[in-house]
Amino acid sequence: MKYTTSEIVFREIPDEITLAINISNCPIHCPGCHSPELWEDIGEELTFDALKNLIKDAEGITCVAFMGGDADPDYIVDLATIAKTENPDLKVAWYSGRESLNLNVMHLLAFDYIKLGPYIKERGPLNEPNTNQHLYMKTYKEGGGVEFVDITNKFWTNGE
Repeated sequence: MKYTTSEIVFREIPDEITLAINISNCPIHCPGCHSPELWEDIGEELTFDALKNLIKDAEGITCVAFMGGDADPDYIVDLATIAKTENPDLKVAWYSGRESLNLNVMHLLAFDYIKLGPYIKERGPLNEPNTNQHLYMKTYKEGGGVEFVDITNKFWTNGE
């Protein structure tokens, strides 16, 4: 798995200072994609050591987000697990262009946030109330257990 860039962003995950890592070789190929260069298998290898260094060099972040990685979901889970193990207070997000993830529950627990849905130009991105994309946040149920709650409305101007 390769990545092309990483940058600290403030709008990808609500209320988080996020290190966004742009992963290449995307198999989804959404029409109207804002980053079609990520369709190609380009960039540097995103090894566990490379991830650790990216996080270490990104002072002040509260979250790391894997932007893509749909070509190898198991490796994204491994990266998320390493990020969480090495940095227990760091939140981990995955932006997938898939409609759903075919992961078992234990794999899903590696993430604090998961965004799902291909980009559909007519529906718009997350900040459009008509979007087909959704951002889910892991929450803990009273009495035990975990669920992912849709927080997409946090991107909308009026929050509705």
